[in-house]
Amino acid sequence: MLSMAIGRGRGSGRSWIQLLILRVLYGNPLHGYGLIEEVNKLLTGRRPLKPGSLYTILRRMENSGLLSSDWDSESSRLKRRVYTLTQMGLERLKNGRRMVKGQRKALDEMIGFYEQHFPENESDDEY
Repeated sequence: MLSMAIGRGRGSGRSWIQLLILRVLYGNPLHGYGLIEEVNKLLTGRRPLKPGSLYTILRRMENSGLLSSDWDSESSRLKRRVYTLTQMGLERLKNGRRMVKGQRKALDEMIGFYEQHFPENESDDEY
């Protein structure tokens, strides 16, 4: 799902995307379009999250109690579902620190390897 996911076991990419979604929703309820824009900004040029994937993830997160949603009745345009963190989602976000630190450590080790063994050039920046 996410090319830079480094966690252990199945679903680590999903966990990473879930943390990004929880981070975006922290204190800021959003509809799906706003969510996908913000999550893709956090992915910083990596393979963007597609709408179909996002809505599948949001459904799973809502079913597992991490999010809640309500229809936006204030919009004069089409009705949109607005997603909000639940208390369980907030706890998951807090507990995600360990996973993020583990990913950072693994990435720092990989960067050290590349810096030691391969010369840096402009083509290294392409994904």
